[in-house]
Amino acid sequence: MNLVTIIVVIVLVIFAYAIFSMRKKVSDTDTDTQSNRDKTPPPGVDPRFAKKRGGYGKWIGGGLGWAFGGPIGAILGFALGSMFEGMSSGQYAYRGTPRGDFAMSLLVLSAAVMKADQKVMRSELDYVRAFFYRQFGDTEGARLIQMLNEILKQHINVQEVSVQVGQFMDDSSKLQLVHFLFGIAAADGHYHPDEVGVIEQICGYMGVTHADYQSIHAMFVKDPHWAYDVLEITKNATDSEIKKAYREMAKRHHPDKVGHLGDDIKRAATEKFQKVNMAYEEIKKQRGLP
Repeated sequence: MNLVTIIVVIVLVIFAYAIFSMRKKVSDTDTDTQSNRDKTPPPGVDPRFAKKRGGYGKWIGGGLGWAFGGPIGAILGFALGSMFEGMSSGQYAYRGTPRGDFAMSLLVLSAAVMKADQKVMRSELDYVRAFFYRQFGDTEGARLIQMLNEILKQHINVQEVSVQVGQFMDDSSKLQLVHFLFGIAAADGHYHPDEVGVIEQICGYMGVTHADYQSIHAMFVKDPHWAYDVLEITKNATDSEIKKAYREMAKRHHPDKVGHLGDDIKRAATEKFQKVNMAYEEIKKQRGLP
C-alpha cells in the first residue's frame, strides 16, 4: 500500500467518523426538549468539546478535496467544510461539469488575484458579486460568493492551481477566464502591478501563450499600440496581414467557442469578442481602410 493510498484511507476513516458523529448529534437534538434546542449540549457533554466537534468539517473537506480533486479540490473542500450547514444540506455539492469546472476555477483564481496586492478592495468584491449574480443567478451567485469569502481566508498556491486548470480546460475557456481576471484587477479603477503580475503567472502556468496574454492585457490596459496588440500583430503589418489577423482572432474569441459552458458564459464572452472588433475598427480608422 503506497503513501497516497494510506492517506486516502485515513481521510475516509475520519470522514466516516465525522458522519457518524453528525448523525448522532442530529438524533440527540431530535429527542431534546425545547429548552435544549438553543445549542446547549446534552447533559454530561463538555461544552468545549461540543463546540470543537463542528471544526472537523473544513479539514475533512480539504483532505478529501485534495485526494480526489488536486489543489483546487483541496481549496474548495476546505471552503465547503467551513460552510458546515450548507455542506450538510447538500446546497454546495460540486458538480463535475464543464460549466462547474469553469466556475470553480474562476472562483479560486479570482481569490488569488484579489489577494495579490495584500488587500481585498470593496470594489473588487462588488465586481465579482455582480458578475456571479449576473452569470449564475441570485441563488447560485450567493452560494459562490459565500464560497469566495471562505477561499479568501486560505493560502492559494497559484502555480499548483493554474497548472491543474491548464491541464483540464480548453484554450477558449482559459482565454475567457483570463479576460474575467483582468476585469477584477480593473475593478478599483487602476491596475496594481502585483495583480497584473499574478495574472501573467497564471497564464504561464495554464499554458496560455505570451501573445495571448498580451492581447487580453491590451483590451484593458490601452496604450498607443493597443489595437495592434489585441490582434497580436505589429504596427508594421500590411493591410492584408491585418485583415488575416482579425479573421483569426475573431474566430478564436467568438462566443460560440465557450458555448459548452452555458448561455450565460457565452453572453459574457461577447464583451471580449466586441473588443477584438473594436481593435480592428480602430486600426482601419487609423489607416483609412474601408
